[in-house]
Amino acid sequence: MRLFFLSILGLAGGVFLAVQAGFNSQLGSTLKQPILAVIASSISSVVFGCLLLLLISKESIQNIATTQVPWHLWFIGGLFSVIGIAIYFYNIPKIGISKMIALGLCGQLIFSLIAGQYGWLNLPVEPITTKKLVGAIAMMAGIILINIK
Repeated sequence: MRLFFLSILGLAGGVFLAVQAGFNSQLGSTLKQPILAVIASSISSVVFGCLLLLLISKESIQNIATTQVPWHLWFIGGLFSVIGIAIYFYNIPKIGISKMIALGLCGQLIFSLIAGQYGWLNLPVEPITTKKLVGAIAMMAGIILINIK
């Protein structure tokens, strides 16, 4: 039951990311500047994230061990986020949302398989199995079919 719930939650997360990409690419196109859309998205993410933290946090904000986190972890994710999101906002109006999401998923899939195989980014090691490889190839074949005119 827990795996089912987490799977549904994962699917919902994908839907939310696709919806935000659609809205924010519209904003970037209207502004003629996808970086401004990234900034607006980031600022609103901070506001909504803080509200969510206040609503669901079980411990006080003072008790969060911010000093135990290496300084670079506060910023490096944001750098990759800005670059990745800007690419989405730039590409969606040019190639369409389904193609961009499919290509983005393909990139995520390839990276996650390699990162999992070697335990990059301090993530658990998840060896590439034949089943995972067949699934990845099937997904990439689907992406190719989505992108063929």
